[in-house]
Amino acid sequence: MGLQASYRATQAAQKRQQREAKKRERELERENKEQAKLTVLEQARLEVDTYENSLEVLLSIHKEEPKTWDWQSMAASLAPVCPQRRQYHELRTQQTLAVARVPRDRDTLIANARIHDDHEYQEALAGYTAEKSEWEGMSTLARRILAGDTDAYIQALESLNQFDELATVGSSFHFSVHGPRMLVCIAGIKEQGVIPTETKSLTAAGKVSVKTMPKGRFEEIYQDYLCGCVLRIAREILALLPVDTVIVTATADSVDPRTGTDIQRPVISVAIPRETAATLNYDRLDPSDALMQFTHRGEAKPSRPGNNDSIKPLEPEDLPRGFRQTITLQHVVEDARQLRADITATAERLRAPTEAKQTFNGEPA
Repeated sequence: MGLQASYRATQAAQKRQQREAKKRERELERENKEQAKLTVLEQARLEVDTYENSLEVLLSIHKEEPKTWDWQSMAASLAPVCPQRRQYHELRTQQTLAVARVPRDRDTLIANARIHDDHEYQEALAGYTAEKSEWEGMSTLARRILAGDTDAYIQALESLNQFDELATVGSSFHFSVHGPRMLVCIAGIKEQGVIPTETKSLTAAGKVSVKTMPKGRFEEIYQDYLCGCVLRIAREILALLPVDTVIVTATADSVDPRTGTDIQRPVISVAIPRETAATLNYDRLDPSDALMQFTHRGEAKPSRPGNNDSIKPLEPEDLPRGFRQTITLQHVVEDARQLRADITATAERLRAPTEAKQTFNGEPA
């Protein structure tokens, strides 16, 4: 199976695995188009179902199974086979003419058949050219990623559309690569226009009841949504790139009390190692509780006017050495240099009191 066919098969398998909430969302969209044909009661029920489903989509965003990219297979894949020009239509026409009464326009029929064969060959050649170009780009990218080329990491993040669903709800992303084993993502998670501020329910009479969402419920939804986005981002990155650890910092909408302008402030920063992320049951966990087990700063709380509290995002140097899951010669050299610096600093601290004692009052002790 060629690279393009493998990619299409993987995409098809991924679509079959989409969570029920997303499937239900599409069903409700189709039903909305038929809304004019529904009775008043059916319209009310559809409105409430659509509202409840929108909440379910937000709160289950971390459950989507990301596509895992097999860069080893892509790097080792063979180039597509160049098509050959075939004479199918010409030979079939000649066969038909051989057993039938020969018409006067025999040469014209054969010429038209050749034109048909040429047309099919040109179409196949154009498809081959496009497929080969894609294969060359993906196989080259795969080899660069396997070699730890950090520029290739950024290229993959920007071109392979892993974050399309999150982008549709207003999220934005900035990535920085810290060596081949660690990646940092700053994600702007939108609150306004994404999380509803009202609740909808059906009354006993079959009408839609709209009420302001209680503050506690809003904060609960916001917290789980923001933490769910952090988990989803980490899952997508770990499925796409061969990094060991992902640091995700989520920024939230806020208001600068000094200027009254809208700003984004970092509210939670989490370091998620691949080894631990692989053990989580994403269908059953609570997103906010799940993040607390990782090295983190801050907490997910909805912004309020004048609330400008923010955290300092985690940086790779803030993490313990235990986050390293593969050790290379470069890492050993770095550790040795750091250990040497630590020993030198300790020796200088121990030497300082002795030297001070020997020169007490300007004279040897």
